[in-house]
Amino acid sequence: MPLYTAILVFSILIPFVLSFDRKVSFYKKWKSLLPSTILVGAVYIYFDVLFVRDGVWGFNPEYHSELVIFGLPIEEWLFFMLIPYASIFIHYVLEAYFPNFRISNSAVKMLSWPIILILVAIVALNIDKAYTRFNYILLVLAIIWGLFDKTGILNRYYLSFLVIMIPFFLVNSLLTGTMIEGEVVWYNNAENLGIRWGTIPIEDVGYAFSLMLLNLLAMSQFEKLYKPQKN
Repeated sequence: MPLYTAILVFSILIPFVLSFDRKVSFYKKWKSLLPSTILVGAVYIYFDVLFVRDGVWGFNPEYHSELVIFGLPIEEWLFFMLIPYASIFIHYVLEAYFPNFRISNSAVKMLSWPIILILVAIVALNIDKAYTRFNYILLVLAIIWGLFDKTGILNRYYLSFLVIMIPFFLVNSLLTGTMIEGEVVWYNNAENLGIRWGTIPIEDVGYAFSLMLLNLLAMSQFEKLYKPQKN
């Protein structure tokens, strides 16, 4: 089994098995999660294809399967369904078992607006760096959507993301070359800030944040769509 495949399998295994836990009942979210991962994933995959074409990043064929579609190994396509599944599962586990695990609306605003301003400044100063530009513009848009969302997703997500970061760091460290020869995914540092958290480009943290947040926000919209209308 290729390393990239194994990473995805082990990432999804426990969250999938525990999806049927009575308190969490995450399987009930599948109806809104599936279209969300497809819709949000399509945006990321589109730019993924462009970035591979332009040499912003690429994949080591030694670590993925031979099935490649539009320059992306099949594992990369599955990444945008399986990793959000595992991460959003953590978010809902925390919500189920720790219902007060949230911050206030004022705290959300006090965190969000400075982050947005900092990200805008970083983009303005690094407009020539493709990964930095794409990543932080998308992150700003995701946070702004979260601020205007009425379901309070950001109130929980700012905290749950700190927990999500633990498996994220382990998975991304492997993908970017920790404990292996070479890397599963390589990055062109001319297209990012060149700052690494271990072997992980610092942009990947924002990438993960926006990917999961956009999925949660999309799920919320699909849940409203599926909710029976009152007469």
